Amino acid sequence: MQTTKSNAGSLSLGEVKLNRIGLGTNRITDNENARAVLNHAVSIGINFIDTADIYQSGASEITIGKTLAPYPANIVIATKGGMVRGADANNSPEHLFRVLNESLHSLKTDCITLYQLHRVNPKTPIKETMSFFKQMQSEGKIKHVGLSEVSVEQIEEARKTIDIASVQNRFSITERKHEDVVDYCEKHGIIFIPFFPLNSGGISSTALEYVSKKHGAGIHQIALAWLLKRSPVILPIPGTLSVKHLDENLAALNIELSDEEFASL
Repeated sequence: MQTTKSNAGSLSLGEVKLNRIGLGTNRITDNENARAVLNHAVSIGINFIDTADIYQSGASEITIGKTLAPYPANIVIATKGGMVRGADANNSPEHLFRVLNESLHSLKTDCITLYQLHRVNPKTPIKETMSFFKQMQSEGKIKHVGLSEVSVEQIEEARKTIDIASVQNRFSITERKHEDVVDYCEKHGIIFIPFFPLNSGGISSTALEYVSKKHGAGIHQIALAWLLKRSPVILPIPGTLSVKHLDENLAALNIELSDEEFASL
């Protein structure tokens, strides 16, 4: 299956060229179906897989490590740390050092290509957290650094200490409160990773049905195509436990919305 098209382009993370649809793994656990989805994703050209230390209480990272390690040079496994279930985020260097090393062990790697701060805790200065990440870079445990659910101001504060490669915020065709963050990322060449990208509820059914029928595509495929057109730095990470849905998501790379269609949505 062809997963890329010239007009969809690619994104660069260091030396790696990323296809513009990745895979979110917040529901992945260690079972045969999940392993099949991961293997199929890689086989059809998905080379950006996003996870986190708390997804499925660590089972997501463990399953990825068991299934895909050792990783080919063109595959990016991105993970996150700093969120705590049922409590405030913990951005302390002590906590992040522990969960980072646990992620390295679970993912069966010596270096995480993209390590993201899952949530900011205002009680911990961003400079302190970014200084810790810079130290981990110097030790070779982290290659690139990303942020999640942040404002433009928080990105700028982090960039005073370290280069920020990516920002992962909730954003979709119907959830657009981070338009300013998308524009900032595009201006500064930062990859923007929208999570929960398939939310299409609340948009005009007439417009969506028209565009979907015109392209012979499903509503979710149009929602992904809208994101791809919204900005060239956007890399959606729809999650799925279905090989069929994985193929359908990737097919959105071959949908090119016109300016009129984009405006109608």
